[in-house]
Amino acid sequence: MRARGGENIEHRTGELIAHAVRAGISDIHILPEHTTYRIYFRVPAGLKKMMELTLEMGERFISYFKFLANMEIGERRKPQSGSCSFTYQKEQVELRISTISNYLYQESMVIRILHAEANWLNQEMEVFFRSDYQEIERLMHYKSGLLLFSGPVGSGKTTTIYHLLRKKYAEESIQVITMEDPIEIKEPRFLQAEVNEKAGLSYETLIKQSLRHHPDILVIGEIRDEETAKMVIRSALTGHLVLATIHAKECVGVIERLLDLNVSREQLKQSLIGVVSQRLINKNCVFCEGACSIYCTHFPIHQKRAVLFEILAEEELKNVFYQDERRPQQLRMNHKLRKAYGCGFITQKDFQDHQIF
Repeated sequence: MRARGGENIEHRTGELIAHAVRAGISDIHILPEHTTYRIYFRVPAGLKKMMELTLEMGERFISYFKFLANMEIGERRKPQSGSCSFTYQKEQVELRISTISNYLYQESMVIRILHAEANWLNQEMEVFFRSDYQEIERLMHYKSGLLLFSGPVGSGKTTTIYHLLRKKYAEESIQVITMEDPIEIKEPRFLQAEVNEKAGLSYETLIKQSLRHHPDILVIGEIRDEETAKMVIRSALTGHLVLATIHAKECVGVIERLLDLNVSREQLKQSLIGVVSQRLINKNCVFCEGACSIYCTHFPIHQKRAVLFEILAEEELKNVFYQDERRPQQLRMNHKLRKAYGCGFITQKDFQDHQIF
């Protein structure tokens, strides 16, 4: 469909977000293409074209979203990011917005939709193998130590962490402090702090301050550098349960990444209780003969994908530390993918796309 320039921009953008929320879409892409702008939804099969706009209307869409997210409307050369809220059926939906321009200074925009999860405590998390999730829940019973989560952007790491925290909070009264950049899921029962480098609030600073509050559980949004890595290890060694994310391809890669950040092998042996690597993968739908379409009702909107876990803990974790470093590590995530494919849970395409080489 083609949007007409005379229509109210607030109404048009509201309709766009509402449509995406109803369909359970995770990302909206607003992209310049020659003399038009095109809007795509990220669906299980990839990007699906939803709307075509004139250049003028496309720029107005982008300017309006930048206004909502408190971004600099007139700045088109530099990449920007921001956030805002959208009310849909009396629930707040959080939007994460980022822009980048091409060589013609035509901006493109991606809107990440963080869907409201009001009833998480009453729902089971969508996973392919329930025993894997139960193993992570067992790791949450430790009073101190470091539990790390890795996976690609959009693989549901933050969702997994908050699901675990909410279940833990329901079982016992605990103090949870989170440090994130930015805060993706609002939880009034936790003390949530947001990183703000311009104001001097780095991960390192927030971790130091948080330790003085004697929390039961600390959540670090991301281990990005050497200083943050050292503070995370220190927190775990001083009697706190610490949950953090870090970028690596699989579980063994997480350990190698920490060693690259000058964390010693001995420190890891004393603090690390588990490593979780995860992928968010489309479920195989018998009616769609592949990934479940956003229009198919076989799976509910928020159950069309599930999480596949690779877990390294206890004896298996010890074996990694003490075995010969020169021996090639088995790619355990690939084994999990083969198992999910063999059970008919995922398609051959998703099996091939998510393999680690």
